[in-house]
Amino acid sequence: MKKQQIKHTDLQVAPINFGGNVFGWTLDEKQSFDILDKFVGAGFNFIDTADTYSWWVNGRGGQSEEIIGKWLKSRGRRQDLVIATKVGSETKEHGFDISRKHILQSADESLHRLGVDHIDLYYTHFDDKVTPVEETLSAYDELIRAGKVRYIAASNVSPQRLIESFSLAEEHGLPRYVALQPHYNLVERSGFENDYAPLVEKYDLSVFPYWSLAAGFLTGKYRSEDDFEKTTRGAGIKKYFDEKGKAVLKALDTVAEKYDAKQATVALAWLLANPLVTAPIVSATSESQLQTLIAAPDLQLDQEDIGLLDQASQE
Repeated sequence: MKKQQIKHTDLQVAPINFGGNVFGWTLDEKQSFDILDKFVGAGFNFIDTADTYSWWVNGRGGQSEEIIGKWLKSRGRRQDLVIATKVGSETKEHGFDISRKHILQSADESLHRLGVDHIDLYYTHFDDKVTPVEETLSAYDELIRAGKVRYIAASNVSPQRLIESFSLAEEHGLPRYVALQPHYNLVERSGFENDYAPLVEKYDLSVFPYWSLAAGFLTGKYRSEDDFEKTTRGAGIKKYFDEKGKAVLKALDTVAEKYDAKQATVALAWLLANPLVTAPIVSATSESQLQTLIAAPDLQLDQEDIGLLDQASQE
């Protein structure tokens, strides 16, 4: 499988980034091992998690990292994989926090749960909007110098604070973010395209969108009010079931039928057709779902397809 280099790094990744938020939540340990085996067996090598996954189960998180760690130990594949995790998110035990103290402690805890000696890509998951940017970057610098972290990236950080981070990194010789993990998909376009895409181009960042399938809405399986009652995510994605959302589903149906593909595969292929996107983050809880993800890099949409999807998804 053709891999792409994460910019400003020596890390090579396949074009789908598996989202580990399902480990310890909708998948137990055995099921998680099975999905990981199949994902890596298909030639993919990029796994994304966070120190707080799945805090909504036990209030603290850590289950996802623990499961990935056990899987890595049992399979002996660490050298073949790129592991990304995050720091700074809120739990029942603490608020958003990217202070030096919290970052250094959390990194050690993540390393222990993952059972590894270094994290390949370490994200600022959420910005606490209080800690000085220089303090955060200096903490990352300590971790990189100690060999505990290879590179850093940003997720839910405002454009203003991102710009400040790049300025300070250059001014003080501190680590710079090499990638961005934005909320971006066919029904959530404006935030990334208007506010972050210019920064991605300016600072030459790799992009790994999260909620690439809009928490499942873009799979096309939610078509009526009753459908939203059948999933724990129903309340969160029902907002997409408006005129625009219905138009996007119709366009996905048209393109999916053309290629005899799944709607989710088409939605991911649309992201991959964007030259700014390196590897969408997406999860699967069954082999059939996994196959729709695995098929996306091989689906080459033409300009007519992209135009149809673009038109349906315009804000």
